[in-house]
Amino acid sequence: MKNIGIMGSGEVAKTLGSGFIKYGYKVCLGSGHPEKLGEWKEQNGENASTGSFADAAAFGDLLVLSVKGDAARSVLDKVDSSDLKGKTVIDTCNPIDGTPPVNGVLKAFTSINQSLMEALQKEFPEANFVKAYNSVGADLMVNPDFGGIKPSMFICGNSEQAKAEVAEINTLFGYETEDMGAVEGARAIEPLCLLWCIPGFLNNEWGNHAFKMLRK
Repeated sequence: MKNIGIMGSGEVAKTLGSGFIKYGYKVCLGSGHPEKLGEWKEQNGENASTGSFADAAAFGDLLVLSVKGDAARSVLDKVDSSDLKGKTVIDTCNPIDGTPPVNGVLKAFTSINQSLMEALQKEFPEANFVKAYNSVGADLMVNPDFGGIKPSMFICGNSEQAKAEVAEINTLFGYETEDMGAVEGARAIEPLCLLWCIPGFLNNEWGNHAFKMLRK
């Protein structure tokens, strides 16, 4: 069973961390303020630990990057490159620019032809980034109940092995994997966050919807 290092300590990071622990993984949650994670650590028992971003990266055989999009680079800069080398990094980040939504639509600091994950993969080539868990609410990330229907988890990345690792996790967490190819696929996956958020901003619906790819 692989150790999981999560760089981040927000709701998404804590939810995914608890999900991994639920299935027997050991998890280190990395934060700029690990002293504030005592409650999460206590709730999740002996398989839960906390530390710095660098501690989490060193601990994990598989890593999760779960911070605000505009902080992703600075967090990875705090990590020793040797602790990224060859590892799968699940990238949950979204390039949201922080300004208020307009008619429910957030703005991104990237263009349609350049995703955040592409930039991260270029700047940190030693890691194998896989985009996932960026376009569904934290409450639905682990074993969501849609009456027996499994929602889709869209992923992309350059490493087939890394994507296979993430697909196994998706299955464990109750999702069907939809592989959108290489890193350029993040140009389409990242904006799904904007679409997912619209019902929340317009109708205060945040925890009851996910995406599903249909085929016939």
